[in-house]
Amino acid sequence: MIASSSASAQSSGVIAPYGGTLVDLMVATDQQAAVKASAIHVLECSDRNACDVELLVVGGFSPERGFMHQGDYNAVVSGNRTPSGYLFGLPIVMDTDREDIAVGDRVLLTFKGQDLAVLQVEDKWEPDKVVEAKGCYGTTSLEHPAVRMIATERKRFYLGGTVQGLELPQRVFPCKTPAEVRAGLPAGEDVVAFQCRNPIHRAHYELFTRALHASNVSENAVVLVHPTCGPTQQDDIPGVVRFQTYERLAAEVDNPRIRWAYLPYAMHMAGPREALQHMIIRRNYGCTHFIIGRDMAGCKSSLSGDDFYGPYDAQNFARECAEELAMETVPSLNLVFTDEEGYVTAEHAEARGLHVKKLSGTQFRKMLRSGEEIPEWFAFRSVVEVLRAA
Repeated sequence: MIASSSASAQSSGVIAPYGGTLVDLMVATDQQAAVKASAIHVLECSDRNACDVELLVVGGFSPERGFMHQGDYNAVVSGNRTPSGYLFGLPIVMDTDREDIAVGDRVLLTFKGQDLAVLQVEDKWEPDKVVEAKGCYGTTSLEHPAVRMIATERKRFYLGGTVQGLELPQRVFPCKTPAEVRAGLPAGEDVVAFQCRNPIHRAHYELFTRALHASNVSENAVVLVHPTCGPTQQDDIPGVVRFQTYERLAAEVDNPRIRWAYLPYAMHMAGPREALQHMIIRRNYGCTHFIIGRDMAGCKSSLSGDDFYGPYDAQNFARECAEELAMETVPSLNLVFTDEEGYVTAEHAEARGLHVKKLSGTQFRKMLRSGEEIPEWFAFRSVVEVLRAA
């Protein structure tokens, strides 16, 4: 069987996956040898490909059951919606330079010595990457990291077709499946998702714990801290180091209203489109609410320093899509630390004339390197220890 409904996805009291059923593309153990033997080509996955394969197999991209065909790809690029009517932020495609792979072929997808899945090739085309860049990222500038990625890393052809899973990528950071995350969520309560790609500092912690008290969140809600641990921007802290900071922090705070899990997702820094993609994924992991930060998944030109998206573009687009996704957004509070009252909103600090303390990212990194004492109002001691040891 190629796909089935996961029993734990249907547990009462947890929001249904997008499309109604949590896709599960993992092949039964006793059928895997035959499925693997049916492949006539082998393709090695990039880190990004491997993340996409994993999320397809475990249902993170539900209701998608494989790499998109050209018709789906075109529709998502032009209007962030599949022909069947489902919202989708960014296309999911397998890329290759191989001219010998044809429609009808079966391809074994490998990754660092593992056999991940078999792809039944149902479509193959040469994409117009200029159109893709403009539609998905709003620009054709190579200063945008995802435009640069599709132009210089992605191969000439895209392949579409159904996927049969054989095994999940082995990672330093263990990634719970949507079914596993759902099994640990409280029935009948809201689940607020917090997306991040960097180490969590005090302001982040205050942000997502205060989100539990938002007016549109249930009294006994929990927050799912769900960092992306796949490829991000070149200057981001490596995933392995980030994973260690999260593990140490989870042990330090030991908060029963926080659930921790890691997401095998490769960031595109696509602003509004990425916000939509993250909301769909988090619904599949059982979340009802999503914290949208200022300039979420935004990026700057590496030449001019100009932002590719407005500071509230992602928030506004997410709000537009939220009702159709049966989710709600929780705006990210603009928190500052004050001598008098600790963390408060910037508006409150200004109105009360409170003394705001500031520490820039540049200053923080300099203090890390020099061994200077970093104030605990800014960063958790456990996180600082991991970053200094890296």
